[in-house]
Amino acid sequence: ANGFPFAAIVTRPEIAKTVGNYFNTYGGNPIGCAVASAVLDVIKEEKLQENSLRVGTHLLESLAKLRDQLPNIIGDVRGKGLLVGMEMVTDKESRKPFPIEKMNAILNRCRNNGLLLGKCGNFGNVFRIKPPMCITIEDADFAVNVLEDAIRKEL
Repeated sequence: ANGFPFAAIVTRPEIAKTVGNYFNTYGGNPIGCAVASAVLDVIKEEKLQENSLRVGTHLLESLAKLRDQLPNIIGDVRGKGLLVGMEMVTDKESRKPFPIEKMNAILNRCRNNGLLLGKCGNFGNVFRIKPPMCITIEDADFAVNVLEDAIRKEL
């Protein structure tokens, strides 16, 4: 809930019945529920879901163009909305993972230029891009430009 600790379990009744009488000291915390409700109101009022779809689509398309420019090292671009992964490889055919040292160097270049990314995957060769829901098209373009510059400098 926008930085306030909050969780929920949503499931089908037949699964919920198997849990029995669940108890948690902090369960049903009224402050947490109020914060979560307010966050949902902001998401609705500011149309952040629609923004996520629009900017997320633009981000995926921009990264796909970058993949097409660098086909031998960007193995895949995938995602939905604003949760995007960009897999780095040394060879597109074999999909051999990009060296971790180069991944770290690219991450550091990005950070030094104002872009925070993560990495994930079994081999640490996937850039994890997950901007906030309020990101703009201009912010997404900035991110792609910084990432492209960092990649090209490490080639």
